[in-house]
Amino acid sequence: MLLADDHAVLRAGLRALINAEPDMEVVGEAGDGVEAVERTQELKPDVVVMDIAMPRLNGLEATQRIAGMGLPVRVLVLTMHSEEQYLLQVLQSGGAGYVLKRSADTELMEAIRTVHRGEAFLYPSATKLLVEDYLGRVRSSGQERDSYDDLTDREREVLKLTVEGFSNQEIADKLIISPKTVDTYRARVMEKLNLHHRSELIKYALKKGLLKAHE
Repeated sequence: MLLADDHAVLRAGLRALINAEPDMEVVGEAGDGVEAVERTQELKPDVVVMDIAMPRLNGLEATQRIAGMGLPVRVLVLTMHSEEQYLLQVLQSGGAGYVLKRSADTELMEAIRTVHRGEAFLYPSATKLLVEDYLGRVRSSGQERDSYDDLTDREREVLKLTVEGFSNQEIADKLIISPKTVDTYRARVMEKLNLHHRSELIKYALKKGLLKAHE
């Protein structure tokens, strides 16, 4: 794992936190965006934990360059900003996840493991922000029939709960089924919709206007 943040003290804290996990190891650090890109190309880490506000090259631009390398590396953005403009830019830049610094001590490890599995990680309220931004754009244009119409009611429930940020166990509890069954339903949804990652499920649901923003 590579840590990219211009604050050395924060990097030291994150390094200690991550290295305390038996299945994780920090292999390098970067103090700015240019160095993050260079170190990623050199060290080829599985995951890059990336700050947004950095000198020389900001985290979003660095993420975009890393995404264009064609390496099997996942970028997890760790930032102080929760505004929707950053959420959208993270996804558009190729980021696989988004964690607020104030929640790092409780959510970072789960986020790292989630993106390493090839899935997307967004804190629950982030989905609401994304939904609010996209709903207005998709309402005005009619949507022609597509594979969504072939989903069963249960598959649609699993899709909705997934993009709302609920974990497998939480979805299983809500639908009174096992987490393994949740995985099976999600796999069917992704196959029918020809999607490959959870992040694509989120984007698909938003474009379809399937979700309503909750207060």
